Amino acid sequence: MAITENPEILLYSRIRKSPFFYASRRHGVHTYSVYNHTYHPRHYGDPVGEYWNLLTGVTLWDVGVERQVEITGPDAFAFTNMLVPRDLNKCQVGQCKYVFITSPEGGIINDPVLLRLGENHFWLSLADSDVLLWAKGLAQNSGMDVTITEADVGPVQVQGPKSKEVMVDLFGESVLDIGYYFCAEFDLNGMSVVVSRTGYTSELGFEIYLRNASRDGVRLWDTVLEAGRPHGLEVIGPCHIRRIEGGILSHGCDISLDTNPFEVGYGYEVSWMVDLDQEADFVGKAALQKIRDEGVSRKLAGVTIDGPPLGSFNDGSMIDFFEVREPDSGLAIGKVTSACFSPRMEQNIGFAMVPIGHAALGTELIVVTPQGEQTARVVEKPFVDPKKNLPKQDLRELVTG
Repeated sequence: MAITENPEILLYSRIRKSPFFYASRRHGVHTYSVYNHTYHPRHYGDPVGEYWNLLTGVTLWDVGVERQVEITGPDAFAFTNMLVPRDLNKCQVGQCKYVFITSPEGGIINDPVLLRLGENHFWLSLADSDVLLWAKGLAQNSGMDVTITEADVGPVQVQGPKSKEVMVDLFGESVLDIGYYFCAEFDLNGMSVVVSRTGYTSELGFEIYLRNASRDGVRLWDTVLEAGRPHGLEVIGPCHIRRIEGGILSHGCDISLDTNPFEVGYGYEVSWMVDLDQEADFVGKAALQKIRDEGVSRKLAGVTIDGPPLGSFNDGSMIDFFEVREPDSGLAIGKVTSACFSPRMEQNIGFAMVPIGHAALGTELIVVTPQGEQTARVVEKPFVDPKKNLPKQDLRELVTG
């Protein structure tokens, strides 16, 4: 039987639509996936062209699939601090944090961006897993006075070196005062939004979180699009080449319920992501203390991979994980979880979950790609801008400079 290489994804009523679905599809979506039970535009026909648009200009993304779990009520802080292993006493009102939500066994349920909008008011901007149900279940018999809902909020991302110009045209120069991983409230032509200095790119960028998104989604999209025209704004999908270059992990690929923070580099090296010295007894604390003390047997390493270009990851070039083999014995020892060809580095790069004994820098591995066995080497990650200097830039200095 013949295999259909690029089967269509069915558009119908059972799968949810982003608040921006009918706006973003006007731009010629080439490929959708389903993320948080919602259709998600992955690219518009040329992922490599989208990559260069992101690096050199300004781009608009439909990321309404990032559902917002809203936590409010008198015990909202205590509950949210129990939900994540970061110490939220170190999170100001108006600040954002990249966080893990961990299971009792220490596995990673989700890795959202947390926004603290008030003393007892939080949004969790989700990756792809059912945190709403998890949080509601935890709250049910917790004895805490909290309300957990899915807010009618939808984000778009405005990313790239020229994003600041578009945002100033939309919100005025006060938007330049928002610090990296901070947020502020704005009114945009009668639409209530929260703007944050966050994104999935490791480039300079923003997210605009729209309240009443089911009502105003298309209107916001068109407003941002119009403001971006003078600056050459392009609509693209999530740029996985850039997120792999930047060391950004993807839930379901690089991290999952079966991985823990210490295995993926957020524990020993980045101890603030898992604060085991804090007073709060967060979910998974005992398990993560044990993992820390006993050590891990495997690690997510950065790798370069020889051979022909592997594609852009979100173009169907990586249908499944690539097997990693030990060079001498040929035995399977791990898997490449994300990989792509980086146009500016002119080489294949990715992440590989391998035994600790094979995770040292310079270690050679064999990776089985669709083109056959290829030699790979363990290297430092992130591959580009490891200190995140690009997204952390002082916007006022950029304008005056």
